[in-house]
Amino acid sequence: MTNLLMTDMTDEKLYGLCKQYGACALEARRKFMGLLPEVQRRHLYAKKGFGSVKEFAAKLAGVSEEQVRLVLRLERKFEDKPVLKIALTGGAISVNKLARVASIATTENQEHLAKMASLLPNRALEVFVRDVKEDTRTSLRCVRAMHVHSNPQQSLPDVNLLESMDTDLQKNLIERLKKGIDINQLIKELLQKHDEEIAVEKEELANGENGKVEHEKKASRYIPAKIRYHLQSEHGTKCTISTCEKSATTIHHTQRFALSQNHDPNFLAQLCREHHTIAHSIDRTYWEKRQM
Repeated sequence: MTNLLMTDMTDEKLYGLCKQYGACALEARRKFMGLLPEVQRRHLYAKKGFGSVKEFAAKLAGVSEEQVRLVLRLERKFEDKPVLKIALTGGAISVNKLARVASIATTENQEHLAKMASLLPNRALEVFVRDVKEDTRTSLRCVRAMHVHSNPQQSLPDVNLLESMDTDLQKNLIERLKKGIDINQLIKELLQKHDEEIAVEKEELANGENGKVEHEKKASRYIPAKIRYHLQSEHGTKCTISTCEKSATTIHHTQRFALSQNHDPNFLAQLCREHHTIAHSIDRTYWEKRQM
């Protein structure tokens, strides 16, 4: 391509070419790195005059020693996981993504992990792996709890409730406590009343949304303010996923909006950016299982 033709390009055309060539370069790099285990096995690098497979990779494709070591290590780790091994040696999935899932890979979940690694961007994949690890830790804690009589207080989250209450509320509770009022029962009753009000409101909103479908030709994707307010009243401002402490950025329809054509709060979830990406990449069973 001549410089003259390049100067005549629009910004969008130039950007499009950059993305096209960049994608080709990334694919070629993945495929090259996938060949390295076989190059090492055949000692092809020595036959072609290179001192090591690391030198071979560096001079032919600019691959670092660290990346070479990672590829060889993953190839050994995936020896009994053919789906992931083929994804590595065939260059179908990047080495960095495969390295993220390697710690949770088993012969049983290898196909699912390969699918997730191919679908999710790096940050969302990192969150997915963290969630799987947390599920494993939770399962282990449950097993231990069946055999060990532990103090229930030990499992409470490390949160200072007094620090999150304003001064007037603290004084009010202390005064009631001094009078002999059972503030534990009082708070339980208030929370129960709150939950009951939320449940009634949720049912009314759901009935209203489901009734709209019959009268409207095309529903709006805009989620009404009253439904947004209800979700915050019920779930707060954090991501709905139980192990996530990030702020929610998106309200996700767990039933596809194109099919449901409504905003039934029973099928809405407040998610952070990464969990929203995961929810759109896989079926609803994943995040349904992880909701509080």
